[in-house]
Amino acid sequence: MNAASTGSALAARIAQGFEDYHRDFALISRRARERFQRRDWAAARTDAVERIELYDSCVARCRTQLDQLLPANTDARPLWQQVKRDFAALIEGCIDGELYKTFYNTLTRRLFATHGVDDSIEFMALDIEPSDAITHPVARHVYAVSEARPVEAFTRLLADYAFELPYQHQLRCAAAIAVRLQDDLAHWGPYPVRAIELLQTVFYRERRAYLVGRVFGEHRFSPCVIALVNDGDGIRVEAVLSRRRDVAHLFGVSRSYFQADLPTVADAVVFLRSILPGKPVDEIYTVLGRAKQGKTERYRTFFSHFQQHDNEQLVHADGTPGMVMTVFTLPSYPLVFKLIRDRFAWPKTMSRQDVEGKYALVFNLDRIGRLLDAQPYRYLRFPQQRFAPALLQELLSQCSQSVRIDGDEVEIALCYVQRRFRPLNLYLREQGAEAARAAALDYAQAIRDMACNNIFPGDMLLKNFGVSRHGRAVFYDYDELCLVSECNFRHWPQPRSEEEAMAAEPWFHVARNDVFPERFGLFMGLPRSSLEVVQEKFAELFDPAWWQGLQVGFQQALYPDTPPYPRSLRLA
Repeated sequence: MNAASTGSALAARIAQGFEDYHRDFALISRRARERFQRRDWAAARTDAVERIELYDSCVARCRTQLDQLLPANTDARPLWQQVKRDFAALIEGCIDGELYKTFYNTLTRRLFATHGVDDSIEFMALDIEPSDAITHPVARHVYAVSEARPVEAFTRLLADYAFELPYQHQLRCAAAIAVRLQDDLAHWGPYPVRAIELLQTVFYRERRAYLVGRVFGEHRFSPCVIALVNDGDGIRVEAVLSRRRDVAHLFGVSRSYFQADLPTVADAVVFLRSILPGKPVDEIYTVLGRAKQGKTERYRTFFSHFQQHDNEQLVHADGTPGMVMTVFTLPSYPLVFKLIRDRFAWPKTMSRQDVEGKYALVFNLDRIGRLLDAQPYRYLRFPQQRFAPALLQELLSQCSQSVRIDGDEVEIALCYVQRRFRPLNLYLREQGAEAARAAALDYAQAIRDMACNNIFPGDMLLKNFGVSRHGRAVFYDYDELCLVSECNFRHWPQPRSEEEAMAAEPWFHVARNDVFPERFGLFMGLPRSSLEVVQEKFAELFDPAWWQGLQVGFQQALYPDTPPYPRSLRLA
């Protein structure tokens, strides 16, 4: 077989490898409808983990198949330059061509152990936004809404999204949608709703199904998401979201990925960008379950910005320096880069492998809007002169297992990239009394939300939490995170003598997994006034019996429901 035919065969095999992955991804996503109808939440969680692991298993399988096609004793680079050309021709015009390219890049990077980017055999364009060229309209339903009989339109809408289990009160649900939109959009005029369009694909996550689209007035439009729940007696509409802030939160980076059986993805991304113009395209791909494409888009947009702002340096991120991670950022761009230190200060006792395991664990958890997505990147390269001197010195001296100098570039073997949030400890100092009190209460609510989903943050210090631009507290430091079910929640023993009462260290044995909720207040770091409010409003957090009760529920696979929107948005 000559080089041309070999290149063509390899390109075809890679394209087929992606299509195999896309098919299996769709098969898992398709199960979500059945899980929702049967209220099989445990199976839905298992599906979410299986789908996350699918990409690497498909890449590994495809790589094995490529090894069987690769000729021996050949100069690999010219061959793969031909493969790239053949692959580009093969996928030309595909709506999801960028997803194909990312799959191809993953394979070549693993075959060649690429450090940085190799433009000769990889697809990478920093000067374009690929989704801007997509004009294919995503499949959707459109409904005209009559001023006189708006409920009829929403009745037809619900009929188009039927399930095996009927709606509990379809007419009542339709009327509730009409009333909520009329109330929420009253500032548009006396008859605000003229039409509504929804993606044909239903989105599923955790215990809800979502109809996602837009609502139109005479001169404007707004996002529109209709949330459905299955109470066991039938389907009902629980909430209607029409504010961009609420929909952006639903599609946020602190939430697990949607299960949505989209025939093609890029056209749906374009549609979602129209209702969430402030959300980066990488986050939209990621929340749709296309995490690898999200990583590619995040790399593309960051380094495009990085090149355009060539006088700006990378610096330490704001906040208290961590014992486990060194964190840096580009001030003009909302990302942070987190590197594991070579050695951890006392009392940290975990290993580097433990930390990597914690971050991997977060991918498989139900993040319920409280755990920030952290994407691992390997072998990133930055120009050496773009680092502030103090930052570069720290990276070389304290993160040498991950950082090396190669010519005039700094290569980072592994880092975790997250959206940049304001550290909670700084936020509390900067806000007035009312905003600080609200942030402290939401911090406690975050701990409670995580606990109810079998997640224990371990280190509750304020510096390990961040605050979104909408004032929501999220947890982003995972080196001590574990499952609630793995902990031993105990009462703090009462001293038996004055010597025990005055001892600087605990006078009783403390195992590694022992947790004393009654002592949480000492480690939270909240101002006294805020701590008192938290202890009053969230007294259960300081009670070992409450945590033990959660553990009993987890043994029975009982997980409390955590709605992704406030109670005020639920329909009456």
